[in-house]
Amino acid sequence: MMYDVNRVREDFPILAREIYGRPLVYLDNGATTQKPRQVVEAMVDEYYNVNANVHRGVHFLSQQATDLHEASRETVRRFINAQSTSEILFTRGTTESINLLAFSFGEAMVKEGDEVVVSAMEHHSNIVPWQMMCERKGAQLRVIPMTDEGELQLEALDGLLNEKTRIVCCTQVSNVLGTVNPVKEVVRLAHEKAIPVLIDGAQSVPHMKVDVQELDCDFFAFSGHKVYGPTGVGVLYGKEVWLGKLPPYQGGGEMIKNVSFEKTTYNELPYKFEAGTPDYVATHALATALDYVSGLGMENIEAHEQELTRYALERMQQIEGMHIFGGARNRDAVISFQVGDIHHLDMGTLLDRLGIAVRTGHHCAEPLMRRLGIEGTVRASFGLYNTKAEVDALVEGIERIRRMF
Repeated sequence: MMYDVNRVREDFPILAREIYGRPLVYLDNGATTQKPRQVVEAMVDEYYNVNANVHRGVHFLSQQATDLHEASRETVRRFINAQSTSEILFTRGTTESINLLAFSFGEAMVKEGDEVVVSAMEHHSNIVPWQMMCERKGAQLRVIPMTDEGELQLEALDGLLNEKTRIVCCTQVSNVLGTVNPVKEVVRLAHEKAIPVLIDGAQSVPHMKVDVQELDCDFFAFSGHKVYGPTGVGVLYGKEVWLGKLPPYQGGGEMIKNVSFEKTTYNELPYKFEAGTPDYVATHALATALDYVSGLGMENIEAHEQELTRYALERMQQIEGMHIFGGARNRDAVISFQVGDIHHLDMGTLLDRLGIAVRTGHHCAEPLMRRLGIEGTVRASFGLYNTKAEVDALVEGIERIRRMF
């Protein structure tokens, strides 16, 4: 199938906007993606025609809403190739998924003196929940180092793993460097010592095909809003054998089987971890988004974005004073950069006046910034609707700003 990016762009009305009288060039997909009309229409349709609280309702609307919600769980299962829908937990996003796991796993599996391993390039949401758990349990956080090119030093990981290691947590794709980490190898090394692994898939799921059974990871987290779905919904995948051992994260309705003042028994998987009314409209919209990208073909999306990234790197490297961070051999659709001594906030602000949306700052990765010896970068991150003409606009904008300084 030929990938027709112009046809794809027609599904995203916001891309026709003008900013300060200039065509919008949206290059902030690492923070959030725009939504195709199909996703928005799915939400509108459900609110107008199907809205009712899910589970336990005997009336027609409740049963219809429940069917859509649980069909969404099956869509997610199929999308990441989980074994069972019991392994798919709906959350508010990657951050809540990791907080859920850090709390429940910590309660059940971690004691004083134990260790948790994370990588040097993690987002704060895969550092802070584990730090909080370590403080609570008297455990220690250990860090997989990386090279100056932005690649994990796996030989160091092997040395970090020992009888005290309870879990390894690693991002599949760095949200700053674009590094695609060899997470399958991370899983293999950890499993040799019977240590479970969490993969943060927030930056990988929108860009490449993910198969959790092939990766053999024990847990996998991602967010709906980064894969063209709505905000406020995400997924935690966990192998049934692990989820069955962990206590609930929150109490309330839905996660219970029986409640008395003397004792509460918990519901079966996955509901044990889903207290309260879920955002059943958002889960349906997430499934719509996953169907949308599946229809385009994840292989086609990946090929398009890889070509775009290569083109952007070639063009940007020709800019005088350009410094691109991260030179991993295997990288994804993210480019973080600085130009000369122009402050990243100044560059981002002036690009915005040209209609170009990029992200500036530490990108919720302050430890990585310290490793790089900088305060922040400008980050351009590409999505399935971006074009080479937009890359050209970015390059021309950077050149114009560079000349001003």
